[in-house]
Amino acid sequence: MVLQHRISLLLLLCSSPLVFAAGNSTVAACDRRCLANALVGKELFSAPQSNNCTIVVNITSIQYQMLSFDTKGMEMTSRIKINMEWMDPDLGWMQERYRFPTIILPVDKIWIPGIVLENSIDTTVEPYAKDVQVRRDGTVTHALVLYTRVSCEINLFSYPFVTGQCPVAINGWSQKSCELKIQMPDNVSTVPSSGGEWQALNVNKNVDPSERVYLQVELSINSFGAVVTLILPSALIMMADLVSFALPFEGGERNSFKVTLVLSFTMFLLILNDHLPNGGNCSPLLHYHFSFCLVCLVVSMLTSIVLTRLSVEDSFLLCRRRSAKVHPSNNSKTQHDSLDQEKDTGVITTNSGDLAPEGASLQKIVNFLENLDKGEEEKQSKVSFAYRLDRFCFGFFLSIYILYVIILISITRTDICKVNNLDFWDNSDRGDDNFDYSTADP
Repeated sequence: MVLQHRISLLLLLCSSPLVFAAGNSTVAACDRRCLANALVGKELFSAPQSNNCTIVVNITSIQYQMLSFDTKGMEMTSRIKINMEWMDPDLGWMQERYRFPTIILPVDKIWIPGIVLENSIDTTVEPYAKDVQVRRDGTVTHALVLYTRVSCEINLFSYPFVTGQCPVAINGWSQKSCELKIQMPDNVSTVPSSGGEWQALNVNKNVDPSERVYLQVELSINSFGAVVTLILPSALIMMADLVSFALPFEGGERNSFKVTLVLSFTMFLLILNDHLPNGGNCSPLLHYHFSFCLVCLVVSMLTSIVLTRLSVEDSFLLCRRRSAKVHPSNNSKTQHDSLDQEKDTGVITTNSGDLAPEGASLQKIVNFLENLDKGEEEKQSKVSFAYRLDRFCFGFFLSIYILYVIILISITRTDICKVNNLDFWDNSDRGDDNFDYSTADP
């Protein structure tokens, strides 16, 4: 009976899990799931507590992808995949008790370090997988996916020929004596952008003078679309205005064409108003370019109207009155009126009551013809003067445009506006605490 009792007890012990407490490890005579359930049962939701109150998280790899860049709001949206490791001794087990080198635990059943993005406006953190891998020594391997939107000011003065840099400050946290320290790799892999106007050229790891680590994203804009939709239309309109000086200004065709150009350019600016970049503190030179083009078009239109006026009148003022000659006698006045009437009708008439001699009639004919020639000469003189002014205005506008292009190219090659994207650091929580908490009384 005693032997049978001992055999039954041995079979019961072999078929049932035995749990032993050995130091800080959980020992279970079972498979991996049994060991995982035992570790989950510890409910280790708090961070590992070391003597110096410092947790070191080693980021093994970073994969960066820029999703979009808002030129008007100066905000960059990114997707960042982070593979990291940290040590949690309470999750380890003894090799003598278990032969398993690794196990898998649910991500929501243990403590996961929180990644801080210093300059983030909005961040969404998602686990790359619902499970984490735990090794025998308590090393936890986990992956996170961060969707973040950061504020980044780029110098858009030379837009659309722009390159810039945006920092993404991935860090832990520091609260006086306790700290979550992030160790980042030297190399960062990049994923090509999903399209759009902006492209991420390169991503580098940088360290500021205060030994704070951040990712520096180098951005470049695809200038082809902006050149076709912004610069090329304005240049063609200005060229059309310059070529319009070849049109005659007497009949009004040039004035109508120039008015059409001004209205077209105004509608062009109204349509692009919501698409032009703001530039923050560095307003794009393109805004000044459009203002210059609009002013030149309006001045050219007004010049053409004035030239049309000068081709028929001595002055472009509408309120100018013609000076009338005063004759001493009514008879001279009557003769002057008669000459004016003859000039208008082209027919010479005589008064029925007072017939002039034949010589006087011939004199009137001569005077009439001389007045016609004089009026034609005055008209030709006015038109010739207007044409000389027109050629001068054409040369003036051509010189202004050439000088403007030279100045524009020279300005775009100078670094006029500077931006600082590293003014977001919070130094209030980086003070030194000399108190030794390890020697304090509980």
